[in-house]
Amino acid sequence: MLDLAAAKPVAAAALGARSPALPVLPALGGLLPGGLRRGSTISVTGSVSLLLALLAEASAEGAWCVLVDLPVGSATRVGAAQMGAERLGAEAARDFGIDLSRLPVVPTAGESWTNVVGALLDAFDIVAARAPARLADADLRRLVARARSRESVLLSFLSGGAGRWPMADLRLVAEPGEWSGIGDGHGRLARRRMRIRVDGRGQAARSREVTLWLPGSRGAVEPHEIARVVELSDVRRAVS
Repeated sequence: MLDLAAAKPVAAAALGARSPALPVLPALGGLLPGGLRRGSTISVTGSVSLLLALLAEASAEGAWCVLVDLPVGSATRVGAAQMGAERLGAEAARDFGIDLSRLPVVPTAGESWTNVVGALLDAFDIVAARAPARLADADLRRLVARARSRESVLLSFLSGGAGRWPMADLRLVAEPGEWSGIGDGHGRLARRRMRIRVDGRGQAARSREVTLWLPGSRGAVEPHEIARVVELSDVRRAVS
C-alpha cells in the first residue's frame, strides 16, 4: 500500500527542498519557460497527451504524481487517437518517460472529489485530476489555497466542455491537430501536429501559442521545427 505521508518528502529530497519549480520537457519550454511552478494551478483542455507530457520530466526527476478521475484504459497513444478518444494507459505513460512506480491512479473520487484532491495535494508533488462538471467557487478557492500552501501543482483537466477552472494561474488549450503518416490510403499514423494556446493571470497573463508534434515521430513530444527538419532529411535519404 502506498504511504501517502511518505511520498512527498521522498520526492522533495530527490528534487531538492524548496525547489522553485518542477521541470518540464525541453519541447514544452515555450509553454512553461520556468517549468511547473510549485503552488500553482494549471488547467489543461483538449488533450490527455498534453497532460501526460506535462508530468513527464518532473516524474523522471523523482516527483510523485497522481491521476484522479481520468480516462484510464489499455489503449495505446496512436490506437486511442484512431478510435477518436484519448485514454491513459501504462504504455502511453511510459512513452512520455513517466515513472510508473510513482504514478498511482484514483479511478474515481466520487462525491468527495474536493476532499480527495485536497488530501492528495498534501502528499504529492503533482495532482492531475479531471474537474467535475459542477464545482462550487468556494471549493475552487479552497483547492487553489491548498496547492499554494503545500507547494504542490494542481493540473485540472477539462474535456468535452465539462468542468471549469476560472481561478487557474495558467490555462492551456490544445486545438484538435492533424495526423500525418498515412499516404495513398496506406501506412501508419506517425505524428500529430497540435497547436496549444496558453494564457493566465498576473505575470502569466500574456497570451501565446506554441505548435508541437504531440506525439512526434521519434519521441512523445517534439518541437514542430525539429520534426520538420527530420522530415526533410528523410526525404533526401529516400531520393539519394
